[in-house]
Amino acid sequence: MAIRAQFEGNNEVGVFSKLTNSYCLVAIGGSENFYSVFEGELSETIPVVHSSLAGCRIIGRMCVGRNRHGLLVPSTTTDQELQHIKNSLPDSVHLQRVEERLSALGNVIACNDYVALVHPDLDRETEELIADSLKVEVFRQTVAGQVLVGSYCVISNQGGLVHPKTSVEDQDELSSLLQVPLVAGTVNRGSDVIGAGMVVNDWVSFCGLDTTSTEVSVIENIFKLGDAQPSAIATKMRESLIER
Repeated sequence: MAIRAQFEGNNEVGVFSKLTNSYCLVAIGGSENFYSVFEGELSETIPVVHSSLAGCRIIGRMCVGRNRHGLLVPSTTTDQELQHIKNSLPDSVHLQRVEERLSALGNVIACNDYVALVHPDLDRETEELIADSLKVEVFRQTVAGQVLVGSYCVISNQGGLVHPKTSVEDQDELSSLLQVPLVAGTVNRGSDVIGAGMVVNDWVSFCGLDTTSTEVSVIENIFKLGDAQPSAIATKMRESLIER
């Protein structure tokens, strides 16, 4: 399901958090309420880690880790921050610093467990590092003519949401690269910066408080978030009704 949240009155939850299937990072300080929303949903299944990167709270835009294999952080990350994150993450997650001119890695890379889309101007070394650390195929790509692929699309292993002005041809091309269904849409009442407005893994999504019910239903459908429990219950009810 998709849950609405705010960070100190800010709807850009994808800026202040990073959610994957094996861990969740949330920005330090600020609103305890924001942290408790994540903790309430995730604490039984994956660790929720308070952290900063390079002294900044915009951790969702600084690092890349929509992926169970690894977490890439910018070279400006301090040793203390690196150690804290390393201690908090599951052992299976490979933590790696990246020397890259485009240091807001979350803005320039979008990935799931199998494929990464990256900014066309990313360094060749960084591309190889992404392939090795995250164990993914890497494609240099744009979304609706925008080079900041991490800002304008969000992908999981189930589906993807892309910039509302992405043409049908581009959607088809991206969909065949990613091998998941895509839909063009918005978050936070019409915002096209999807990567900043929401985070998602294979069973739950968090989006800004302004996100409309239509946007929420699009998110739940494309990322298949309603498939886990309710459908099974509905099927049982339907069977029992038919029997009678």
